[in-house]
Amino acid sequence: MIPHYKNKPRPEKDMIFGIRAVIEAIQAGKEIDKILIRRDMGGDLARELYSILEEINVPVQKVPLEKLNRITMKNHQGVIAFISPVSYQKIEDIIPGIYEEGRNPFIVVLDNITDVRNFGAIARSCECAGVDAIVVPAKGGAALNADAVKTSAGALMKIPVCREDNIVNALKFLTASGIKLIAATEKAEKFYTQVEYNNPIAIIMGSEDEGINPAHLRICENLVKIPILGTIDSLNVSVATGVMLYEVVRQRSI
Repeated sequence: MIPHYKNKPRPEKDMIFGIRAVIEAIQAGKEIDKILIRRDMGGDLARELYSILEEINVPVQKVPLEKLNRITMKNHQGVIAFISPVSYQKIEDIIPGIYEEGRNPFIVVLDNITDVRNFGAIARSCECAGVDAIVVPAKGGAALNADAVKTSAGALMKIPVCREDNIVNALKFLTASGIKLIAATEKAEKFYTQVEYNNPIAIIMGSEDEGINPAHLRICENLVKIPILGTIDSLNVSVATGVMLYEVVRQRSI
């Protein structure tokens, strides 16, 4: 199981609250990590906010008023937006530049990984291993917050993070770009050392409890596994990612 950590309250400097303030932040191009909205919120201004949210790729959660009040007792008007400490990018903007530099892309896709500290630890390993970009889902993934940046030892400030609304489309784009998809899963028959990593590749990692979404697995042309010799079913996902990354480093260094 993934270790559970209780989330610490975010400093108010990392938030924007109030309907008009959140609307203006979005229109000004602020990088938003996620938005919490009171479940029963209505009114003309709320409808304006909902209309804007339909046009942007930001996770939105409808929550009880009590949750918003626990975050801040200031006049939030039923809306709190969390500011991302880094700017998200798009994978389609990253890949052409890598090819233009004459390099083979090395991408990591994180599927169903929700723990912030695992995310930060993976980002740290990715930066050390020379990964070109990390792809994460817009919804259902770990928050890119101050805890993630701290756990990454600053790696999240250096490596591009691509937040994609549709992981299936992102994987299809990678395939169309000549990138081989390699999924780490216990469903595989061959070991991770039995695959060639010198070509353009994307490593797909899933959470320890749910693994990789079956729809995403079906797109991957290579399924590999890390041998488990003990009685525990799986490695921590950040450790497993490190194992995969450094097999790529090893092969590309030969």
